[in-house]
Amino acid sequence: MKTLLNRASITAKLSAVTLIATAISSTAFANDSVTALTEAAKQEGAVYSVGMPDSWANWKDTWNDLKSDYGLKHQDTDMSSAQEIAKFEAEKKNATADIGDVGFAFARVAVQKGVTQAYKPTTWDEIPDWAKDKDGHWALAYTGTIAFISNNNLVKDAQKPGKTCLRATTK
Repeated sequence: MKTLLNRASITAKLSAVTLIATAISSTAFANDSVTALTEAAKQEGAVYSVGMPDSWANWKDTWNDLKSDYGLKHQDTDMSSAQEIAKFEAEKKNATADIGDVGFAFARVAVQKGVTQAYKPTTWDEIPDWAKDKDGHWALAYTGTIAFISNNNLVKDAQKPGKTCLRATTK
């Protein structure tokens, strides 16, 4: 069986560090110390997220790791990227969530609205320049590629790069 694999588009999401609210002390960020950040998180005891449910982008394992490594509990309210930014903007310094995960298209909006806090993790230099804000306000955490696979023995006119629509053929 011969197949055609076509990369149609790439979608991306921002790293979880994008929308870090004030619940974890800004002193930890100012010190730029992983130890200080870890201690502040342990003192709070929980991570309250928006737009980061267990069923999305392997967040479930991330939350499990934070629980087993640091004893942190987790609670999420699922929201769209626009809803997350609006929530952080409305709550300002009285944020009820610690962190949010928004789509790449919303990164600059979040920065313009002033709801991001710059943070560069220890792996910052390993992130390509195209995938991060130079000041540390956002970084891509994952991308996804949509692919089309077809059985050319059954499909006479398979999807080709550059086509904008799909046709389904059945026998």
